[in-house]
Amino acid sequence: MPDYRRAKTPGATYFFTLVSYQRRPMLCHDSVRVALRDAITVVRREHPFTIEAWVLLPDHLHCIWTLPEHDHAYSVRWSMIKRLVTQRVGAHGAPYDCGSTQDMPHQRRSVGAHGAPYNASQQNGRVRRAHQTHRDHTNESASRSKRREGAIWQRRFWEHRIRGQADLNRCIDYLHWNPVKHGHVNRVFDWPYSTFQRFVRQGLYPVDWGGQGVIEDGAFGE
Repeated sequence: MPDYRRAKTPGATYFFTLVSYQRRPMLCHDSVRVALRDAITVVRREHPFTIEAWVLLPDHLHCIWTLPEHDHAYSVRWSMIKRLVTQRVGAHGAPYDCGSTQDMPHQRRSVGAHGAPYNASQQNGRVRRAHQTHRDHTNESASRSKRREGAIWQRRFWEHRIRGQADLNRCIDYLHWNPVKHGHVNRVFDWPYSTFQRFVRQGLYPVDWGGQGVIEDGAFGE
């Protein structure tokens, strides 16, 4: 098993990527979005941190935090946030938040290549495989339930410690450009679930910024 070592520099700034369970496009659903906002508010009261930048997409999020001096416990914070969201939304997660049914799970009738029902031997084999799949799913669900993760989040998250102003600028640009990269909008300004509009109001970006110079080198945990 890989040894997932994490940089732990007190008072540092970090870039994070979190992904929804099985890449389900659910994080922008109202119930999850509100639960996430409220969970962050609750956790920050006990374990403060500054949100430098943020973007929420249907199946993942990116954000940049700065922790207080002498504090590197970002894993504790994320564990609390994920648990609170799961408790608020429910163990089975939110409904799919997508416009097409192509991404929805479907149950199909057992038919052969020409549309006829499976014969007894084929069906028995399929039933055995279905039972095994059910056991595997049950075991995984029990494990996730024990960890209080539910069906909202992937277990792990990706983090990168920011190293200097140039690195911070690169990460902020990538984060804000992400909705356009994934085809959700044509203009960065049009995506409602990010800090880009706040940065525009502060004069840090022009309203028509289009991601010029964004380096997509795969080093952002997606």
